[in-house]
Amino acid sequence: MIKGNAVVGQSGGPTSVINSSLAGVMSAVKNTANIETLYGMHFGIEGFMKEDLWDLSAQSDSVIDGLRQTPSSALGSSRHKVQESDFPRILEVFKKFNIRYFFLIGGNDTMDTIHRVEEYCSREGYELYGVGIPKTVDNDLYGTDHTPGFASAARYNALSVQQAGALARDMKKVDQFVVYQTIGRDAGWLAAATVLAKKQEDDAPHLIYCPERVFDADKFIEDAGKCIDKYGWVSVVVSEGLKYADGTPVSASQDADKFGNTEFGAMGGASVGLNVHKLLSNKLGLRGEFQITESLIMSAIDRAIPEDLQRAFDCGVKAVELAAAGTSAVMVTIEREEKEGKVSFQYGTAPLSSVAVRAKSMPEDYINEEGNFVTDKFLDYIKPLIPELPAFTRLEDKFA
Repeated sequence: MIKGNAVVGQSGGPTSVINSSLAGVMSAVKNTANIETLYGMHFGIEGFMKEDLWDLSAQSDSVIDGLRQTPSSALGSSRHKVQESDFPRILEVFKKFNIRYFFLIGGNDTMDTIHRVEEYCSREGYELYGVGIPKTVDNDLYGTDHTPGFASAARYNALSVQQAGALARDMKKVDQFVVYQTIGRDAGWLAAATVLAKKQEDDAPHLIYCPERVFDADKFIEDAGKCIDKYGWVSVVVSEGLKYADGTPVSASQDADKFGNTEFGAMGGASVGLNVHKLLSNKLGLRGEFQITESLIMSAIDRAIPEDLQRAFDCGVKAVELAAAGTSAVMVTIEREEKEGKVSFQYGTAPLSSVAVRAKSMPEDYINEEGNFVTDKFLDYIKPLIPELPAFTRLEDKFA
């Protein structure tokens, strides 16, 4: 294998475990003979093209260990979509710093970047080994059972819905509903995971809506009304990517301006929760709350799952091992194995060409026929990823 230097970057939205993957790369490089210096892209591929690089090989072991418990993106992130005109400059920087090993931690757009850059270098006769490290709270990457960061974000959402549900249940004489919005433009994995908050029939959530299914406002009001009749309140979880049958985002405002044109929500995706709140208020004449966490779930190291942190680290280590062994144009994957009723996880690879710029939706049989909740098959999928949530105590039915 060729001797040279390596570079690693972080792209897209951060997670509570993305720095653990970075620590995995940094740790593995120390024990890799054919990699001399590891550079870090400061602010992703944009910083790389400006030669804004950090010498990660000079970092102490205490920094590497600390990164494993540090949220957000230590290197700084970027959402720059690589253009054809960028490739000559990228190759120029590779050559200047003798970089032969290329690692990026990110989602499907990030995998597309590695794929295209690696192909360009190959066409130009430059020997480069590019390996992707999966990351996204959305869990929408093809080729992997789940992505590092998803389980911790899912637990954050489930805990939030569980505790907000306890509050809403006890305040139902004041507020009759609560709407909780999750991240998820194209896939409903995070919304679906809030089902883990439910331990008894009347616990939150009562209704879960994912972008894989069309949102029917009339049916929703009917479903919510049934829950209110039965429990005295309703807990609703919605994904930010919900759309109506005609393709209109639920985030679009239902209010009209003075010209009769529909006004779109100024808060973008955050308007989904607001508009579902408006539907319940206007149609049922009830009072309620809405809760929108947005990027909070990406930086909650206090709610991170130890196994999630470890898998993120292992994915970073695996990427270096693969590249050092001559493997290129792949993404590290997490593979599920079930034996004798027990679930374990191993590491594998998927071609970057099959991962790049694609969103993995939830399977049809993970969502019920009504389109307003999840199935037992989804529970079988999610339970091995997230530890049991705490059990709260209720007063016993002992009346004076």
